[in-house]
Amino acid sequence: MDTVVFLAVLGAAVMHAGWNAIVKVGLDRFSSILLLSMVQGVMALVLLPFFAAPLAAAWPWVAASALLHIGYKLFLIRAYQHGDLSQVYPLARGTAPLIVALAGAIWLGETMTAGKTAAVAAIAIGVIVMSRNGGLDRLPRKALLYALGTACFTASYTLVDGVGARIAETASGYVLWMFAGDALGMTGFALATRGRGALARLLPAWRSGLAAGALSLGSYWIAIWAFTLAPLALVAALRETSVLFAMLIGVFVLGERANPWRWVSAGLILSGVALMRL
Repeated sequence: MDTVVFLAVLGAAVMHAGWNAIVKVGLDRFSSILLLSMVQGVMALVLLPFFAAPLAAAWPWVAASALLHIGYKLFLIRAYQHGDLSQVYPLARGTAPLIVALAGAIWLGETMTAGKTAAVAAIAIGVIVMSRNGGLDRLPRKALLYALGTACFTASYTLVDGVGARIAETASGYVLWMFAGDALGMTGFALATRGRGALARLLPAWRSGLAAGALSLGSYWIAIWAFTLAPLALVAALRETSVLFAMLIGVFVLGERANPWRWVSAGLILSGVALMRL
């Protein structure tokens, strides 16, 4: 991974942490994620005319990615219903790069040096250790299963997007069409399960949703572009450093306390980032 891609993905991780901080707008989890999806979809539709469309062979990958992103969000929401954010989110995100590394090596032939493999493992374990701060040992069984299911969805859409964006020969066109499909699917699901009231509840939070949606779209746009230039496992792991940036925002901006487990996690993640540059 060259320096430009490395720094861009780190920037995407900061953006990812930023939108997670902004999205705490007083809505329930489903409404927050629905708002985020709809904002991303509208932005994508506005931008689509300015970018080339994916090649025909990439459209099944676009459709599969949109469905996997919807599945990821629905599983994450269910995980939150059974466990706390501090327990669920690091576990769901931390295990995904390990799955991507294994699947990438087996199915895509993306082999890495021992140092790069250690970097991915250090970042992933560091992210998972962050769950210890939330009481991973007390995580309800259903929350654990949904968190691991969420990780599988994350790994799956990472692999699909890595292959699909390369086939599409336009990372920008691919990600914009994917977000448009994702928004359509999430909106349809909301209307089918919660009625029109699900959309009405979003109106008071549209300003926060606009900022969070822009950061989220930009963050994953960079990731998809990076997938076309670097091994998927390296990009996936580096992107998960967003958990570290979220912790730093919490400690130094929001005044949260950091117990020893958080600093152990931070050390592991930083060591992984350092290994990635060797």
